[in-house]
Amino acid sequence: MIGGMPPRLVQEQVYQFNFPEYPGALMNFLNLLGETYNITLFHYRNHGAATGDVLAGFEIADHADIAQHLDALGYPYQLVSGNSSYKTFLTAG
Repeated sequence: MIGGMPPRLVQEQVYQFNFPEYPGALMNFLNLLGETYNITLFHYRNHGAATGDVLAGFEIADHADIAQHLDALGYPYQLVSGNSSYKTFLTAG
């Protein structure tokens, strides 16, 4: 991953997705979200399976703000912002 600390503290929610391995899956994801959300983190890992693991962060204060868009996407996902690994390695605390 590249980047670094943002110039200001952001309200971030991080999700784990199972992206299908087919052409257009990422474009579908980006088109559905539109220009509403700032993506703060995007990490993709393929294990040669039918799906790839994605860790994605968004600059939002509340899960409810984005939930309807993620549900419409149809890719399995879960909110991981409360995960102990996230709190240890990815927060600015």
